[in-house]
Amino acid sequence: MADGAQKNVFILADGTGETADKVLTAALTQFRALDVSTAAFTRVRSKIEIREIMERAQREGAFVVYTVIDPEHRDYIQRLSEDFGVEVMDVIGGLVVRLGGYLNAKPLLTPGTQHRLDAEYFKRVEAVEYAVKNDDGQAPHNLHRADMVLIGLSRTCKTPLSMYLAHKGMKVANVPLMPEIPPPPELFQVDQERVYALIIDLNSLVRVRSERLKHLGLPPDAEYAQRENIARELRWCREFYARHPTWPVIDTSGRAVEETAAEMLRIKTERDSRRAERH
Repeated sequence: MADGAQKNVFILADGTGETADKVLTAALTQFRALDVSTAAFTRVRSKIEIREIMERAQREGAFVVYTVIDPEHRDYIQRLSEDFGVEVMDVIGGLVVRLGGYLNAKPLLTPGTQHRLDAEYFKRVEAVEYAVKNDDGQAPHNLHRADMVLIGLSRTCKTPLSMYLAHKGMKVANVPLMPEIPPPPELFQVDQERVYALIIDLNSLVRVRSERLKHLGLPPDAEYAQRENIARELRWCREFYARHPTWPVIDTSGRAVEETAAEMLRIKTERDSRRAERH
């Protein structure tokens, strides 16, 4: 392969491949000027699958980064690497072996470990699918299935928070609030301790709505971003929240999504604990 040709890197994993992907992404930041194509092969559980991937890597001259727990499969990859002349990198195997030596303990190379990882993975996938289908009040009839329901005015970070929490395995729906349109009745039929009320300060909301209009190529003086109109919306929103004291009010002003989500998860954990104690 010529030096200027595109380089290929394969991720081979017996799980989701997230570990290898993160390590590879971090490493590739050191080679931004190069044209590197990546492909992921995940949930690889058999020698037949491993061989097919390694044969393809040989044909395409690819470098293989792998995270495989089974020692027999790791050894098989190493043998094929030598047979096919394919360069490989074991992301986690060496660490597990050496850490086991240091701890004087055997790693949990049992099927149950992988099954638990798979269960967590599928839980996240299901949560993300739920968040997408229940974004922006799309399916209020599904609110009863949510672990958390986020409500708030337009541009109060509902969707970013929903997706972030979904990647944590939470089924999150979000419902937009507008003074002129009543919320769906289903909002009041779900467990009210699952509802989280988002708020933001006036200056921040004016700024993000103005940026939104600019991004859409719309006039900056639209009512949507007018300061007086936004102030009225915020007053209405706070009064609405005050009528529902069960809802925790979460201020998203100037905060990272991760920070806001952490506060919400803390509240959820505390409420779940109290509910468990009552039962």
